[in-house]
Amino acid sequence: MTKKRILRIVFIIASVSSLAFVPWILVKAWILPLPDTVQEQVDEAMGFGFDGMIVYVDQAGKPPELYAAGWHNRENKIPADPKALFKIASISKLYVAVAVAKLVNDKRLTLDKTLAEYVPELVGRIENSDKITLRMMVQHRSGIPDFTRTSGYWQAPPKANRENLELVLDKPADFEPDKKYSYSNTNYLLIGEILDKTLGYSHHQYIKREILIPLELINTYSLLSEVNIADVMSGYYVGYDGDLKYRDFINPAGSMIATAQDVGIFLRALNDGSVFNKGEQEIYSSIYVYEHTGLIPGYQSIAEYHKDIDTVVIQFNNTTNFDGYNWNLAEIIYSRIVKIVRNKKGS
Repeated sequence: MTKKRILRIVFIIASVSSLAFVPWILVKAWILPLPDTVQEQVDEAMGFGFDGMIVYVDQAGKPPELYAAGWHNRENKIPADPKALFKIASISKLYVAVAVAKLVNDKRLTLDKTLAEYVPELVGRIENSDKITLRMMVQHRSGIPDFTRTSGYWQAPPKANRENLELVLDKPADFEPDKKYSYSNTNYLLIGEILDKTLGYSHHQYIKREILIPLELINTYSLLSEVNIADVMSGYYVGYDGDLKYRDFINPAGSMIATAQDVGIFLRALNDGSVFNKGEQEIYSSIYVYEHTGLIPGYQSIAEYHKDIDTVVIQFNNTTNFDGYNWNLAEIIYSRIVKIVRNKKGS
């Protein structure tokens, strides 16, 4: 559990001092006696409004373990399948950042080259394009507005990358380049375009050849259109009755589909360096992180490596509510799962 997550949860719990609006469900999730097993914790999570959950635990020296509870598809009463495909949303950015590091190492990309140099047609349409570097975009320090924060975006999100980009063209920058950090999916949409222009073909093919095939990740895909839709876990949004798995999200900011096990294998390879060739990990370490979360309507995911117990823990859940407590609940449950694993490691 990261220090950042601990501070966030402490803040949540501290909020119970507000008599007007007390998040008792978060307090309950936090203070319940810790179960003895991960499966018990996953089962318990279903009592907090999640339709389904998948957890993958890879502890060094032990065979990886998969857990599931709830529904793969609640309408048809299909039980959650630990081997189901899942929309991993922004976890996709880890794969894109690895691709950037590899191409920089190969001298095909330059981290300090500007957006204006890579995509000159955006000069005058994205503020500071002559100052924003590839490094800043990878690190979310560009100041380019996030297209997903456009009012009403998730009600009917555009499919085409260009349509998403149009939402922020000619808009003022959020801040001057490299002056602060602000997460923006537009950065990775643009990085995808830069990768495609540099390669002369889709960066999805490059990721498959350079990352997925070497790691034997046969259950990881770049786009929803590549998979059998029945294999994808259904996704639900609180207050909406439909199944969100049919909504396609194709841009590089978060389009990938994978099993929890495949994400876990990738995350371990990212952290132990086996996904990299000589010189690549040093570049990667200078530009991006080694863990990530993902969130799109119907799909929440957490992927982290815990160095103190040499363990990768992946958690997927298929119920979201951007204005509710689902994300905070998912983080609390995740922290409890890590604690269970840590307890068993120390016993």
